[in-house]
Amino acid sequence: MTELNARENQKANPFLSEVAQASGEKISACFQCQKCSAGCPIAYAMDVLPNQMLRHIQYGHREKVLTSNTIWICASCYTCSVRCPNNIDIAKIMDTLRALAVHSEFKPGEKDIPIFHSAFLDTIKSRGRIHELSLILQFKSKTKDFFKDAALGWKMYRKGKIKLLPSKFCGGKKEVKEIFNAFEKGARQ
Repeated sequence: MTELNARENQKANPFLSEVAQASGEKISACFQCQKCSAGCPIAYAMDVLPNQMLRHIQYGHREKVLTSNTIWICASCYTCSVRCPNNIDIAKIMDTLRALAVHSEFKPGEKDIPIFHSAFLDTIKSRGRIHELSLILQFKSKTKDFFKDAALGWKMYRKGKIKLLPSKFCGGKKEVKEIFNAFEKGARQ
C-alpha cells in the first residue's frame, strides 16, 4: 500500500487512524504475511490471530477488536514484532488496544482478564514490582470470587511460591511511578 493510499485509508477509517496515532505504528503497512501469527507462542488460545487483528483494524471493526480476548491474552513477548518484515510493533499495538478497550463502551469478551490486567498494573504501580499476594487479594476483591482458587493458593503458599510480605524493593520505585504517570498523561492527550 502506498503512503498516499495509507493516508486516504486512515481518513476513511477513524478506528485505524485512532490506533495508528495512539500506537505510532503504520498498521496499513501490514500485508498479511502471517509471520506474527505463525510465531506467536499463545496463538492457540486466541480468538483472533495477530495478523487477523491488524486486518480488523484496517477494516475499522472497532467492536470486534475491542471485545476480543486476544488483546488480553497477548503476553507482549514481542515475538510478533520481531518477526514482522515491515517492522510493525504488533505488541505495542496490542498494548494500545488494551488501553482503548478499558475506556471503550464495549464489554470485554472475557470479563476477568481486564480486571486481572488492571490489578496487575496497580500492584506494580504502587510497589514498583509484583507482590503476588497483593495481586491476588486485589483481583479477588474486584471479582468477588474469593474461594474459587483457595486450595491452589494454599498449596502455592506452602511451597513458598507466594510470600505473605513483599520483598524489599532495591530501588527504582520512583522511576516506575514516573513511567506510569507519563503513560497516563499521554493517554489523556
